[in-house]
Amino acid sequence: MTSSPSQQRTPYLTSRLQGYTTTIFAEMSALALATGSINLGQGFPDTDGPPEILEWAIDAMRAGHNQYPPGKGIPELRHAIADHQRRRYGIEFDPETEILVTAGATEAIASCLLALCETGDEVVMFEPFYDSYAACTAMAGATRRTVQLRPSGQLRPSGQPRPLTQHLRPDWTFDVDELHEAITPRTRLLLLNSPHNPTGKVFSRSELADIAEVCVEHDLIAVTDEVYEHLVYDGEHVPLASMPGMAERTITVSSAGKTFAYTGWKIGWACAPAPLITAIRTVKQFLTYVNGAPFQHAIARALDAGERLTDQLVPDLARRRDLLAGRLAELGMTVMAPAGAYFITTDVRELGFAEGTHFCRVLPERCGVVAIPSAVFYDDVEAGRPLVRWTFCKGEAVLEEACARLATLVDIVP
Repeated sequence: MTSSPSQQRTPYLTSRLQGYTTTIFAEMSALALATGSINLGQGFPDTDGPPEILEWAIDAMRAGHNQYPPGKGIPELRHAIADHQRRRYGIEFDPETEILVTAGATEAIASCLLALCETGDEVVMFEPFYDSYAACTAMAGATRRTVQLRPSGQLRPSGQPRPLTQHLRPDWTFDVDELHEAITPRTRLLLLNSPHNPTGKVFSRSELADIAEVCVEHDLIAVTDEVYEHLVYDGEHVPLASMPGMAERTITVSSAGKTFAYTGWKIGWACAPAPLITAIRTVKQFLTYVNGAPFQHAIARALDAGERLTDQLVPDLARRRDLLAGRLAELGMTVMAPAGAYFITTDVRELGFAEGTHFCRVLPERCGVVAIPSAVFYDDVEAGRPLVRWTFCKGEAVLEEACARLATLVDIVP
């Protein structure tokens, strides 16, 4: 299991959820609080997003939009999502029957798995995987099968101001044959995350074509987590639903939290053909029922504002990525700079640590900084053992202070 370091059983908890009692994010954030550390572990910004979106939410509250919204989401938001998908990607969705507003992307993904998987079905996902994928698969009574993304493909110099050999852009490639081999008669769906957390990989058109071919060949449903769709620094984001044969079998999930830096509002959505949305809504209505009425109105207006707001964070985040990547490389770590999302992966073996987990647990006390050990995102724990994930979605002053604290790493002896 990936979410809890404890091997003790939790009384009353069903067996399939043993091991998921405490997420690594809760553990490390609590450690950050207890030690007064800078939290570069959990991926949420430390400042609000565009101020006009906040004002739109306040306007909605004052206008009386504070009661239950419609079960599938307010019409304004569903139409704004449909317009966004058409304008950005040329994909058509009927806002009345093919779009469902959810309590963030996590609820959308959980609803997909609970609605579509029978007990004993299999879910194929790429490793490292975001930890909620494993937990949601377990809740559905399904089994995960993984295909590994490896940084050992072509390693290119990053091209950033400090051209250090430790500062790289890995491709995080996967073996298409391994993807084929992961499919069995029990495979129900494939779960894809692009841009990818934790690696920052942006899947290319050719890779998506390979994935689409596998889905069509084996008649799989695809659930795509695209919450970082607007946070792309290199390359382009291409929805899997736009690939040949995929529109009728893909559930596209995204949210406003990462796009607009209002993660606490928990406004997400799923877009798919009507029969799939009906199945997902059946589950969602018995989870949160509805959520965030005034926030839905604000996000509808934010999406309608177009690229002026959806792309506003990218240049700022790109600078922060380069700042943190450069400093971590100067410390001697191998730095794997991302093409998207807002996480950097490093290999800490150059610092004398064999395990990222041990490194992350001693770091707060010795340096006053928190990060996340990448091993929690792997079934193949050996592959993730020396890796650590850092987030750069913090203010530049915070990142500079964190880097100053991390400079004392040269004095750490494991």
